[in-house]
Amino acid sequence: MTSVCKKCGLPIDLCVCEELEKGETRVVVRLEMRRFSKPTTIIEGLNPKRTDLNKIVQKLKMKLACGGTVKDGYVLLQGDHRDNVKEELIWLGFNESSIEVQ
Repeated sequence: MTSVCKKCGLPIDLCVCEELEKGETRVVVRLEMRRFSKPTTIIEGLNPKRTDLNKIVQKLKMKLACGGTVKDGYVLLQGDHRDNVKEELIWLGFNESSIEVQ
């Protein structure tokens, strides 16, 4: 027996809730200077309950060749990757108009 999505009622392999969530989410990508003047790219606005942040951060780390983590619902990437992150988020299925780069 396959498991059923609690939100839409479809089987998990046919569920489109995550794709719909990506289109509605407002994502903010900004740069913050951390300790010792280290630049850190912060991605906020992703819902950790509906989006697998660990999967997203793994793909971004692999594509951008940097370190990173998920902390308190934010995605933190080492270095200034604002422009590249926007392109990768669009490639992952997020709406271009909902991504704001500061």
